[in-house]
Amino acid sequence: MKGNDVKKAGLFKKLNNANLLRRLVQGIFAVSTIWIGFRFYLFYQQLAAGAEQVIERPPGVEAFLPISSLMSLKLWIVSGDFNRIHPAGLVLFLVILLTALLLKRGFCSWVCPVGLITEMMNGLQKLLFRQPLIVRWWFDYLLRSIKYLLLGFFCWIILLKMPGSALKAFIYSPYNQIADLKMLVFFLDPSTTTMVTLSILTVLSLLIRNAWCRYLCPYGALLGMSSWLSPWKIRRDAGSCIDCRKCTQVCPAHIEVHRVKTVQSDECHACLQCVAACPVKETLQLSVRRRRLVIRPWLYALLLIILFFGSVWIARLGGFWQNGIPLERYRQYIPLLERLNHDRGNGVH
Repeated sequence: MKGNDVKKAGLFKKLNNANLLRRLVQGIFAVSTIWIGFRFYLFYQQLAAGAEQVIERPPGVEAFLPISSLMSLKLWIVSGDFNRIHPAGLVLFLVILLTALLLKRGFCSWVCPVGLITEMMNGLQKLLFRQPLIVRWWFDYLLRSIKYLLLGFFCWIILLKMPGSALKAFIYSPYNQIADLKMLVFFLDPSTTTMVTLSILTVLSLLIRNAWCRYLCPYGALLGMSSWLSPWKIRRDAGSCIDCRKCTQVCPAHIEVHRVKTVQSDECHACLQCVAACPVKETLQLSVRRRRLVIRPWLYALLLIILFFGSVWIARLGGFWQNGIPLERYRQYIPLLERLNHDRGNGVH
């Protein structure tokens, strides 16, 4: 093989290295999240200090308001009102649902910052313990139902019980308008209950692999259900499979990939680790049918980036990104926010 051919083959191999690409995409979104959080913190600090000039509030922070976004989605459907309170939250909520419908739960393993933290906890777990705590299959099913019960509760309250008038009243209320600021203050000055809860979740994550994502995240439950409708799935060519079981061994969702022709599980995050681990070319692929409309790892990464950043660009152009809350109203809400935080700290409810 000539030198140029070797270089091209090496480059092609890197472009299709699913693990390398996923780390790269995770890094891009992690840096974006940190930058958004930093700017939002500065925005709050400048408002609280009474500064006349403040930096622009980063709308991307609304991605952490899924309940408000679900309410906005229903209001949009029943009334046609794409509200300007947290429009970026609704845009991102729709994009995340779209990724599940097209690319399975790729958001969880390629984009979500909580998913990245979970993977880091998994690495720490390997350093501390030889083997994670093994949950019996029947108990695993019971625990996995928790996130679906939580999702069902939110859907029952918001989608079934709340009429459009109640939704609109809440969405345009001062409480919802400063929901992003309340979330920031919540983490800047956590209560004892919050610290205890986070400590318990940390211990669980160290003992049980992917405890939060697998058992407790209602967002993951929604995306898991949506991913069933995705035409693209991990498919195994039984004819070329050598039954080495490497795909099953690396699967973070404990799916027995080597036993099935098509991975239908709602726990599949489309991390493509099984594809990367398979030693036989084209035996495992993300495709609509076997060897038809195959999505290579490089294309999967590119599609995720285009979907998210392209949607943000389109939303900006269409005027559906920045909220419609005047800066003066934020200044009026800051004392209310500080009073709510003071009351919470003193046990007043």
